[in-house]
Amino acid sequence: MSKGPAEKKDSAVSAFLARAVALHLEGKRQEALEELQGAVNAGEDSPEVHSAKGHLLYELNQFEEAANSYQRLLELVPNHPTANFNLAICQEKLTKWAEAAASFQRALVYDAERVDTRLGLGICLLHSDKAEQALEQFDRVLARDEKNETAQFGRAVALQILWKFDEAAAGYRKLLSRNPKFEECLVNLVTIGMARKDEAMTREFAEKLLTLRPNSLTALEGLASCAFSSNDHEAAATFCAKLVEASPDHFERWFNLGVAQQKCNRYTDAIAAYGKALQIRPDAKQAWVNLGISQQESGDLEGAKSSYEKALQLAPELNDVQYNLASVYEQLNATEEAEQLYAKLLSRNPDWEDAWFRLGHIRLQRNDYRTAGEAFEQCVRRRPEWVEAHMNLALCCWNTGLQDHAAKSFEVVLSQNPTSLDALRGLAAMAIEKEDFEQALDMQARMIEAGERSPELFYNTGLLLQKSGQLDDAIRLYREALNEKPQFAEAMLNLGHALKAQGLQDEARKLWKQALDIKPELAAGYFDRAS
Repeated sequence: MSKGPAEKKDSAVSAFLARAVALHLEGKRQEALEELQGAVNAGEDSPEVHSAKGHLLYELNQFEEAANSYQRLLELVPNHPTANFNLAICQEKLTKWAEAAASFQRALVYDAERVDTRLGLGICLLHSDKAEQALEQFDRVLARDEKNETAQFGRAVALQILWKFDEAAAGYRKLLSRNPKFEECLVNLVTIGMARKDEAMTREFAEKLLTLRPNSLTALEGLASCAFSSNDHEAAATFCAKLVEASPDHFERWFNLGVAQQKCNRYTDAIAAYGKALQIRPDAKQAWVNLGISQQESGDLEGAKSSYEKALQLAPELNDVQYNLASVYEQLNATEEAEQLYAKLLSRNPDWEDAWFRLGHIRLQRNDYRTAGEAFEQCVRRRPEWVEAHMNLALCCWNTGLQDHAAKSFEVVLSQNPTSLDALRGLAAMAIEKEDFEQALDMQARMIEAGERSPELFYNTGLLLQKSGQLDDAIRLYREALNEKPQFAEAMLNLGHALKAQGLQDEARKLWKQALDIKPELAAGYFDRAS
């Protein structure tokens, strides 16, 4: 009896399949695949051929083509028992997580109890940022197979993604108790430690990971994090250097190396690291800021100026950077630009004490005592015990004729620092201007007690003592001045006058002659004094 068309077709398909199986048994996968493709080319569009093709293509790592075969199989047999599962596995290999998840879910319709299907679905949901749904699938797997290591790990990962760190860490620790070399668990525990800023936890698992994998980037990052946390910047620099060596195109690692070197005061190395980081991300404003600070610290003021300006182009609102730029302008003697920038800052931030101080300093340098005084007044209004601001305010008030205000600020300085020579000197000079010689003497005596040994101080105090008739003390201080400065002509001259007043004319004449030899212009008025 002759065969019908359907029987002939089945026979042809069987022949192709038989030859393909024989070739596969011999390890000839490619030849077996070609046999099946021959069947398709011959019009044998059967489920068996596409199922076999999908299997061979998967073994040959041709996942896209395998997925196409399984999809064709499903078109022919929509309720095929394994096609959805196999399609999902191919899509998983292609990292098509959403499509794989959908295929696994369809596979569960036909076999809801298959553990591998639910496990695959959980993994795909994890990769699709659906940790809650993934967790549910892993729990259902573990309800049937509580020792399933993949499900235990997936569950811990889902908990970690959901920021349930304690539960996640407990899961990883449990897995490690059975397999201490489970690297993925160690990696994730390091990550949790860093997220929680738990230095002990991070260090513990980073060190364990490093013993298993000496070049583990996660371990190095964890140890670098611990080093930064404990302010061990030398160690941080060492770990960061290893990280950039392993990943030279990683912005954050170059940036962190720059921070570590900067904290170690190795500004040249910090500048190099920030430069590498900025080659990768030229729009990283904080890298420009840190580069500018390192350049400024190293004395490269032009470089710092350029870096700060680039940072401000990216983020004009960075007030700290504007302040740093203004300070660089000052160092470059571009005081007009610095003053404008400080004024601009203060228009937006009127409580910025340091900006008021710098603005006052610039104005004081050009002898604009009135506006400088206004700036220093703002300083002491905000910080009433600010010694440097009171000192400068006193100078401004003194030079603008506000003697009482100047004295008040000098007194504030002395209340904070009783041995301030500048304040004592200022009060002494003001007392002399008012011819209050008693107060002037008191201030100058306090200067000497504070350890001031300048010949000018001894000389000026001697003058005051001489004017008040205290000749012995005046003579003693003139001699002190000459001990400090033997060629001090004015001290010689006035010492002579004091000695003459005590009847020691020969010694007085000798001193006058020495003084005139050193400084002939002192002869002016000699005859007025002699008479």
